[in-house]
Amino acid sequence: MDYTRRRVKVTVIGCGRWGTFLAWYASELGHTVKLYGRNGSFDYERLVMSRKNEYVELPDSVSLTTDLVRAINGSDVVLVSVPSQNFRDVMSELSQKCELKGKFLVTCMKGIEIKTGMRLSEIALEHGLEDWQVAVWAGPGHVQEFVIGNPNCMLIDSYSRTTTERIVELFKSPLIRFYYGNDVIGTEIGAAMKNVMGIVAGCLDGMNLPSLKGALMARGSREVARLIKSLGGNPLSAYGLCHLGDYETTLFSPHSQNRMWGENYALGKKYNKLAEGVHTARAISLLADDLGVDMPITRAVNSMIIDKLKPRDVMEQLFERSIKEDLV
Repeated sequence: MDYTRRRVKVTVIGCGRWGTFLAWYASELGHTVKLYGRNGSFDYERLVMSRKNEYVELPDSVSLTTDLVRAINGSDVVLVSVPSQNFRDVMSELSQKCELKGKFLVTCMKGIEIKTGMRLSEIALEHGLEDWQVAVWAGPGHVQEFVIGNPNCMLIDSYSRTTTERIVELFKSPLIRFYYGNDVIGTEIGAAMKNVMGIVAGCLDGMNLPSLKGALMARGSREVARLIKSLGGNPLSAYGLCHLGDYETTLFSPHSQNRMWGENYALGKKYNKLAEGVHTARAISLLADDLGVDMPITRAVNSMIIDKLKPRDVMEQLFERSIKEDLV
C-alpha cells in the first residue's frame, strides 16, 4: 500500500494479535513504527525471534523495543492495544515516565474497567492527557481478514472533531474505510458491549441454537442503547459501527474470540485466549446496578460466568422473563 499522506512516527503499545497488526498496517501506510512489548512476554519474544506470529509478519522497518521511554520519545501518535483491565497500569507508567505533551493517544481495545466502571478514554484523561489528545478506534475487523486483503469499515471517535479527522486521515486506506464518530460515550460502551453479545452468540452456537442470534441482535442492541442513554450518550450509537455494525465479526465469525469463548463454555471446554466480554459483563453489570438500567442479557452472562451456571439454564431464564414491548 502506498498513499499520499503526511508520514508520522507511530508507537504501538501491545504486541498481541491486534497490536502487531496495527504495527504492520501503520508501516504499510508509510509511517515510521515502533512496537513496544513487555520484556519476557511470549508475544514479544516470538516477534524478536521470527518477526512474525500466526497472523502477520512484520517488515524490518518496524522497530521492536521493551524500553517504554524509547518507544514513546519522538512519536506523534501512540496506539494502545492491551487488555482493557491493564490499561490503567499502562497509563500510570506512561504518565510517570514519558512525555505525552502534544501526542495523540488512541485506544484500540474495547472494554470497561471493572473496579471503577470507567471507559478507557476517561482513564486516559484521568492521567493528565488533554481531551483533544485522546481518540478511540472501534468497529468491525479481524486481523485474519485484513491480512488477506478483505476490507472493512471502522470508526474513529474523539472529544475533538479536528482530532477525529486527523487520525482518520493518517490511517485510512482501501483496506479500512473509516467513519467519523461523534459520541465517545456511545462508541466506547457500544464497542465494549458487543463482546458480551459475542459470548451469548457462542453459547447459542454451542447449544446448536444459532437461529436465536436474530433475537439476540435485536434485544442486545436495545439494552445497550438504554445504557448509553443513561450515561448521557446518543442511544443511536448502539446501531452504528461501534456495536450493531460489529455483530457479524463478533457473533458469527470463527475468528471472534468472544464467540469462541462462549461456544467452548457451552460445550464444557476451556478457552484460554483473551475474551474481553468476560470482564465487560462484570463491569457493565455493576454499572447497571448503580444506574438502575435494565440489562437482562448482560446480567445473565455475568451470572453464568460468576456462578458457573449452565448456558441452557441461563437462556431458559431469559425466555421466561415477563412479556415486554418490543421497542422500549
